[in-house]
Amino acid sequence: MPSLKDLKTKITSVSSTKKITSAMKMVAASKLRRSQEKAEAARPYSSRLEEMLLSLASSRIAGEGVIRLLTGTGKQERYLVIPVTADRGLCGGFNSNINRETTKYIRSLENEGKNTSLLTIGKKSRDFFNRIMKDKIIESFIDLGSTGAGYDTAMQISNNIQSLYFDDQFDVCVLIFNKFKSAIVQEVTQQQLIPLDVANKRTEDDEDVKEERKDNSIYTYEPDEASILQDLLPKNISIQIFKILLESNAGEQGARMAAMDNATRNAGEMIDGLTLRYNRTRQAFITKELIEIISGAESV
Repeated sequence: MPSLKDLKTKITSVSSTKKITSAMKMVAASKLRRSQEKAEAARPYSSRLEEMLLSLASSRIAGEGVIRLLTGTGKQERYLVIPVTADRGLCGGFNSNINRETTKYIRSLENEGKNTSLLTIGKKSRDFFNRIMKDKIIESFIDLGSTGAGYDTAMQISNNIQSLYFDDQFDVCVLIFNKFKSAIVQEVTQQQLIPLDVANKRTEDDEDVKEERKDNSIYTYEPDEASILQDLLPKNISIQIFKILLESNAGEQGARMAAMDNATRNAGEMIDGLTLRYNRTRQAFITKELIEIISGAESV
């Protein structure tokens, strides 16, 4: 049976941990509000830009250079997979879900005879894949910051991806990230970045995006479609990456808030249990001492 001192020390330790998790929960809640606003504000622009590129793609423009970002290389043999995780932990299954889904996706591609490589975003994905697939990692981006990185970082990642693509290092680029749904729900999502996935364009869940897609306007492009594509295709890569970084950061803060809330409640329950045990142990010692005193008095 642990002593009263041991139980009191443990109660104090758990109480300190509870204060820390409670503070982290409040910090995550504060960051979540800002991150959610940024993520939701980025969705309409990125979705609309992609919609316009899809409408341009219907003209079946062929060519070299940046047009290849739309048309592809004509092959689907080499895949660049980009898992997007956080730099920090203590956010439940946020990072492990991405790492698990990425590993599963790479194994399925390899079973089909495809060649795969990795470009990791976030320390958690870098550290994880350094242990199991170090030879596949081409490059890693870390230290994105608590705000989920800015547009400059997205442009840097975009430029590196495009350089690899035009150097004929891969045929298809797929990002795997946590899409922000709510403070407690993040959905693991795959998005094909290169080439633009015209045939299997996914349906967005956002109501405002659905409303936008009801617009059946006919657009006139100036000076011409090819020139617009030359400018917008590289920019679209940066915009989509920026949107994904914002989504991932909002999901991270939501997951951390939920994890710290759960940890705080668990600590409270543990303190209640330890306090009850402490009181029972203390009462047992008092009862034992009383019995010894009474027994001694009777013997006299």
